[in-house]
Amino acid sequence: MGESPTMATNDLTTRFRELEHKLWTREYLMKITSFDGATVAPENSAASRGEALGTLSGEHHELLTGTEAQELLGELTAAVKAGDISDPQLLAEIRTLARDQREACVIPTEEAEEWTRLTCESQAVWHKAKTTNDWVSFEPYIDRLVETLKRHASYIDSTRDPYDVWLDQYERGMNAAAYDRFFDQVRETVVPLVHAISERGEQPDAPWLTAHVSDAVQRELSYDLMKLMGLAPADTTLAFTEHPFSEGFSVGDARVATHIYEDNVLSNVYSIIHESGHASYELGVNPAYARTCLEGGTSMGIHESQSRFFENTVGRSRAFMGPLLGVLRAHAPEVYGDVTEDELYRAANIATPSLIRTEADELTYPLHIMLRYDIERMLFSGEATAKDVPALWNKLVKQYLGLDVPNDAQGCLQDIHWSESFGYFPTYALGSAYDAQYVPAMQRDGVNLDDVCASGDLTRALEWLRTNIWQWGRGKDAAELVEGACGAPFDATFYCDYLARKFSELYKL
Repeated sequence: MGESPTMATNDLTTRFRELEHKLWTREYLMKITSFDGATVAPENSAASRGEALGTLSGEHHELLTGTEAQELLGELTAAVKAGDISDPQLLAEIRTLARDQREACVIPTEEAEEWTRLTCESQAVWHKAKTTNDWVSFEPYIDRLVETLKRHASYIDSTRDPYDVWLDQYERGMNAAAYDRFFDQVRETVVPLVHAISERGEQPDAPWLTAHVSDAVQRELSYDLMKLMGLAPADTTLAFTEHPFSEGFSVGDARVATHIYEDNVLSNVYSIIHESGHASYELGVNPAYARTCLEGGTSMGIHESQSRFFENTVGRSRAFMGPLLGVLRAHAPEVYGDVTEDELYRAANIATPSLIRTEADELTYPLHIMLRYDIERMLFSGEATAKDVPALWNKLVKQYLGLDVPNDAQGCLQDIHWSESFGYFPTYALGSAYDAQYVPAMQRDGVNLDDVCASGDLTRALEWLRTNIWQWGRGKDAAELVEGACGAPFDATFYCDYLARKFSELYKL
């Protein structure tokens, strides 16, 4: 007598869970190694780290794409079609891992390993190049990365533009045509506001913005800010690096990395608040998804919507200035003791073109993304190569922001992203637009965000995000999440209206 359908399905499920755990283990080790490399590892560790990461990446790729895994997913997919599997979580896991497998299968294992080694090496070169203002040393990596990604894109879908393939990988359903429409709409709102502020707006006088706050004090302040944003010390840790970032390792384990400038404490403050949004998302995934393919954020746009929500919608709101000022006064009373909430609000929302994306104000920020998007498209279309990037960068900064770029460290070398990815940057602007649509949805569900922010207890807002966004992990794509949370498809009008209203009021336009 053969196995019953239930027994056969249980066996498949057991093997599937074993595969997921093996994949997760290698992902966890790669994340730990990469986080170490960006924070505390010595300069000369890059070669060994790259070798280790390459091996782990190869093992992960072979596990995911090997004959045994393909046969297993095939049997599970057949069981789903036959109606033998009904558990919603298992169905989501099968659907998600099957897609991961389809896309990974087209990349040969040796190329997956080589890609990991290349990005590890390029990241190490970028760190040194930025410090020494040496674009020439980093330049060859741009061309190698772009050519590799174009080749990999042809493996995934040779009928599509390579850049569209990668835009879709970071945000399912997005391509250059969709981003063009989005950026056109945002540009029509932002550019006139920037010009009006330049011509008629009065900037606040806030000399305390550049007051000295020591490294030691800022480190202590950082931990209290993380607590204010709702992060539990038992779930998180803090590290220090050149380029702030965060990483979710597993349920109950997220890491935040910030930078400290002793004459610009708000840079650290808003880096911490921003990265706390990323970390909270990772920590808020349904615990039942732990060590499965559903663990983690679903897309870069949704991830950025969380960090930008924390940083801007909450962190730069007038209502939040009381709780924020309380933390600042506790650690730097000599600087913030006499600063009022209104003064902090105006200073935290100064809108003026600047060179550094991560320091950019909320209004001009999307212009920084647009110029990177323009350059990425030119690199992928063949209109430009790496040697053209510094001149293109300087030209576009002048066009979009009206500024002259003094050096490459403050220009095309400022971001780490081009040492490891292309097609990611547009999601930063898209995330900001997603988050603007959350606020009226919260209000509809009885969460008054101003009241929550003023109280200094963000629990109600965080619970709304946990229920509508975080808990789903990779189980839902961005479009489905936004429509489910907001009751309507994504609409950039919410974002444009928010920017117009906020900055017109701030600058009395």
